[in-house]
Amino acid sequence: MTALQKKPESPVAHLSAGDVDAIGRELDAIRQEVLDSRGEDDAAYIRKVIDAQRRIELASRVLLLGSLFPPAWLAGTAGLSIAKILENMEIGHNILHGQWDWMRDPKIHSTTWEWDSASPAEQWKHSHNELHHTYTNVIGKDNDLGYGIMRVDEDQPWHPMHLGQPLWNLINACLFEYGIAAYDLELGAVVAKKETSDPEFRGRLKAVLGKIRRQVTKDYVVHPLLSGLAAPTTLAANLTANVVRNLWSHSVIMCGHFPEGVETFEKSSIEGETRGEWYLRQMLGAANISGSGVLHILTGNLSHQIEHHLFPDLPSNRYAEIAPKVRDLFERYGLTYHTAPLPTQVASAWHKVLRLSLPNDWLASTTPANAPVQVLALCRLATGGPKARRPQQTAA
Repeated sequence: MTALQKKPESPVAHLSAGDVDAIGRELDAIRQEVLDSRGEDDAAYIRKVIDAQRRIELASRVLLLGSLFPPAWLAGTAGLSIAKILENMEIGHNILHGQWDWMRDPKIHSTTWEWDSASPAEQWKHSHNELHHTYTNVIGKDNDLGYGIMRVDEDQPWHPMHLGQPLWNLINACLFEYGIAAYDLELGAVVAKKETSDPEFRGRLKAVLGKIRRQVTKDYVVHPLLSGLAAPTTLAANLTANVVRNLWSHSVIMCGHFPEGVETFEKSSIEGETRGEWYLRQMLGAANISGSGVLHILTGNLSHQIEHHLFPDLPSNRYAEIAPKVRDLFERYGLTYHTAPLPTQVASAWHKVLRLSLPNDWLASTTPANAPVQVLALCRLATGGPKARRPQQTAA
């Protein structure tokens, strides 16, 4: 994984400026076709999903009143996990993208919806909708690439601290909603610049802490207390459901942005970017997950990550409809449409996390026969200081 502009053989070298413009026009036409055909069927879809999610959550909460009994705990925890996944993925994420604003329903509108997450909706919309979807996979501009805690490109200098990134990524997966809240705050950058006393930051921090307090109170105080003697088991169920939701959300996001074959871009490459070039960057900077209709709903239709990045504000239930047209466009212009089953994409993303935690080519060049020598070389790089690492970084 190296920035597309630095690859010896570019996957888009065969495209002319006219080709890129033509791709843009075709995608604009696909978008307009959906805009012109939005209607009652789409509105009924999102209302049905919201109704189903609330019924599942209510039934799960009722079951957890009897969570002292293992079958009730298992069924209630499973249902609550599904309800939280649906609320975050197919409902909250997509409403906050403005996908349903055209309905003019104040209950299902990006300006009024607050989701079941530690991150306040307004802060998430800024970091995700405005920054990530504008600067998709641009190194140094899109912090969704590695969330600021991981090495995401071979051209980035390797440092011994990167050895820990598989662990950081696992911790982030388990605590994903809190990691996203910290990311939306740009907490790492603020602390590094010693700007924690900035009034604007303190206002955003207060909003996040207030949201976390409400979430914790709801899941770990109110609902357990309502269970009476079953309070401890209900608390454990809520904790389990939140972790399951976090792991699922993290996996889906990783599959859409980080598998092998997804491209990254240099900051200079987006200067003067045309509409067609922006579309092309979205096409190359995302990957899909193949699977059933149930899988698509549980991913918030982010299993169609390519289509989502091309058209982030179109109703999510229409992505499956337009995916064949988008894929045909890839094939006609000689581009790779990255899609694979969930286990394959998860394995690919984690392989990249591990690979880039190590010096360039270390993992590929290590075999059982030379492993002792390779480990010693890695130890020398990790403990030898900048001078020891300079040849490796220059080679990159």
